[in-house]
Amino acid sequence: MDIELLTCGYSFHMEPFNVSTKSGLNSYLFRLQTEGTSEALVGGAMMPIEAGHLLLFQPGDPYELRIEQPADQPGSKIASGDYYLFCKGSWIDSWWKRTPKQTCTRIDLDPRLISLWRQLILEKRRMEEENRELSGYLLQALCVYVERAMTETVSLQGRPFTGTRMKRFIEAHATATFKVDDVAEHVGLSVSRAVHLFKECFGKTMIQYALEVRLSSAVERMHDSSMSLEQIALSCGFGSYPYFHRAFKHRFGISPKLYRQKDSQS
Repeated sequence: MDIELLTCGYSFHMEPFNVSTKSGLNSYLFRLQTEGTSEALVGGAMMPIEAGHLLLFQPGDPYELRIEQPADQPGSKIASGDYYLFCKGSWIDSWWKRTPKQTCTRIDLDPRLISLWRQLILEKRRMEEENRELSGYLLQALCVYVERAMTETVSLQGRPFTGTRMKRFIEAHATATFKVDDVAEHVGLSVSRAVHLFKECFGKTMIQYALEVRLSSAVERMHDSSMSLEQIALSCGFGSYPYFHRAFKHRFGISPKLYRQKDSQS
């Protein structure tokens, strides 16, 4: 596997910080701002970087990062956090070339993406015990995840980034209890604005989409587990089996029990 994780970590700055490699980087650099602000060289000019901004640089790119007290907030404290990694290898070269990569992209701070980054950090900390094969696969997974996050940011079929963020929040929380208020709070909108924007983007309400996700999860568990139908209903976010039964039959035209019986015979 020709892929190498050179270094990775999490940085939190409370003092001014400046780094510059205008002669060009020797490897690929990924940097994800998670807290506070900074400034980075993007397209030949310094650009404000906020939480959710993903920076991607390739070998040879000039790089400059500044973390300073905001000029319009005298007396404020510096608090800037980010995940970073340096890597190289032919697999990364191929991944980089297969789709256009913007130097700076705004993405959702998805906990699953953060979890992958943390796993890479923990593996790298093992020093001489680092499993390079595992690090390589984790890095590949991170690259693919980053690529998907960037694609979604550009917005599927022109849908705004906020709409995509709401959709992903519902997908992540549909099998648990959540309210429309929770979705609105996640993207920083009023409930009425969030409800209108989601319907405008996807042609259905948040509750309708959550129901689709729950039914899809139920079908997966009916295929791959020995859970009872009642257990599946509760584990997929349905408050009761009768509600699950009605929703399932309305969607698929047959009861959950008959669906499972036909599936086991196929």
